[in-house]
Amino acid sequence: MTDFVLKSDIQEITTTLGDVAQSFAGKTVLLTGGRGFLGRYFIAAIAQLNEAVLDQPCRLVVIDNLITAGAEGAALEAPENVTFIEHDVIELLDWTDDVDFVVHAAGIASPFYYRAYPLETLEVAITGTKNMLSLAQRHQAQFTFFSSSEIYGDPDAKHVPTPESYRGNVAAQGPRACYDESKRVGETLCYIFHENHGLATNTIRPFNVFGPGMQETDYRVMPNFANSIKGGRPLNLYGSGNQTRTFCYITDAMNGFLRVIARGIPGEAYNIGNPKPEISMLDLIKAMEKALGRNLIYNVIEYPDSYPADEPQRRCPDIKKARLQIGFEPQVALDDGLKRFFGWAGEAYTGDA
Repeated sequence: MTDFVLKSDIQEITTTLGDVAQSFAGKTVLLTGGRGFLGRYFIAAIAQLNEAVLDQPCRLVVIDNLITAGAEGAALEAPENVTFIEHDVIELLDWTDDVDFVVHAAGIASPFYYRAYPLETLEVAITGTKNMLSLAQRHQAQFTFFSSSEIYGDPDAKHVPTPESYRGNVAAQGPRACYDESKRVGETLCYIFHENHGLATNTIRPFNVFGPGMQETDYRVMPNFANSIKGGRPLNLYGSGNQTRTFCYITDAMNGFLRVIARGIPGEAYNIGNPKPEISMLDLIKAMEKALGRNLIYNVIEYPDSYPADEPQRRCPDIKKARLQIGFEPQVALDDGLKRFFGWAGEAYTGDA
């Protein structure tokens, strides 16, 4: 198995942060969900910051119950100044050391998994969030909650690109509700702790982040397509193929995440994603063909029974607030991100052909 990240990507993340990086010098960060896709990038980024940038090392404490971490996450070795604790955040954590930042990134985000684990999905975003907020309050630490762009549901055209002020069009009943609604409740908990208890909280709403390290078993569009390409199989597009998304490469996303954690205005939520291009799934295949330099075979099929109904038809972020308040600006074009991802996936994914 190849490395789960590109070393050049990690260097890019730490360089692009600039003086924001020193916000983590000498601090302790407690990160939940630290063995998942995004968590593994946090570990690599902090390790690189400690090695090459920070005046004093940052201590990172990583918490995960490994329910969806996969073999890569479970086997990951902790670098210097990184401590791993196997723990389920729906249970109270007995943490007595100092902590400066609590980052609650634990969650079950893949439709495949939250359909299989609906109650667990609810619990980690509600009970888990309350537990970690309480821990942050005890230590007077800054708190960051990883929500989701799915809290917006299926927005109407006049709210695309979608700003943080949009209240959402989300069903409380249905196969997606366990994820969408639990993230909304998690955000409400952050609001209550900020408004009623004076805790500095921020919410991050990621939009379709992709990059090296996504596992085949995550069953999202990028690893699904990469696995099919590697295996010589046709790509399967669900529905009409006209549903649109924007895609944010992992280096840009991590830059935005770390900026929110370090410099987000308390009480605020931030969209972190790339607002362009907004493309259909059919056009995504064309972009992949350009990145790979060859034609791809695909089928447009009905949604399988395993895929949750009511898929949003459009997803595109308005990032004006993040631009103005924390200096977030995506740098990696879709074509470049696809080349990096497929260059990595060609070695990492085995396929079956």
